Amino acid sequence: MQDLPMFTTEHGVASLVLREIPYKATAYITIQDTQQPQELLKDCIEFCKAVGAEKIYAKGHEFLKEYNLHTAIVQMRCPKANLPKTDCIAEPVTDETIEKWRTIYNEKMQPIPNASTMTRVDGEKLVKRGVGYFIYRNDSLLGIGIAHDDTIEAIAAVKQGAGADVMLTLCDLLPSNQVVLEVASANLPARKLYQKLGFLEISEISRWYDVLTRKNT
Repeated sequence: MQDLPMFTTEHGVASLVLREIPYKATAYITIQDTQQPQELLKDCIEFCKAVGAEKIYAKGHEFLKEYNLHTAIVQMRCPKANLPKTDCIAEPVTDETIEKWRTIYNEKMQPIPNASTMTRVDGEKLVKRGVGYFIYRNDSLLGIGIAHDDTIEAIAAVKQGAGADVMLTLCDLLPSNQVVLEVASANLPARKLYQKLGFLEISEISRWYDVLTRKNT
């Protein structure tokens, strides 16, 4: 299902992320321009429900605070020199291994707030970008991740307790002196791991609200 970057009604303009409806029955709304935010939100919700969404989250306007918070997206940073070393190695994803990588990614990311499902087309793009990796210790697969420039875009451990080694191996690939990542505030295990490794929360990027549930209801 295609996203709608410009969803226009008589009440304003929003963008709709609909790609997760086939996988998680979930839609995301970003309010862009409106003088009637409640009416615009109603239009968006009705459309999202009509195309199959059962969970709907929104950001972009102060009035959304009337709804229950789904999650905030927080940016974290750490100087690369402050991170401990690991003896693990990274193996780039290839055309031959992308399906294995994608299967692991979707399984591990399915319960993570606001994590996207990786389609076959997404997987092809990942291989072309050259930013996806398997992380091994000897011949044992510890996890997977996406790393590029100064950014850790995704991380998933396949063995219990391997998250730190997966993260540190990905960080070691980056050319930058600073490592940056974004994490959902509701993903408490990941936040605790990153803090333990020395990452500090720098800023809150956005707040997503569950627009199907109001506060105190």
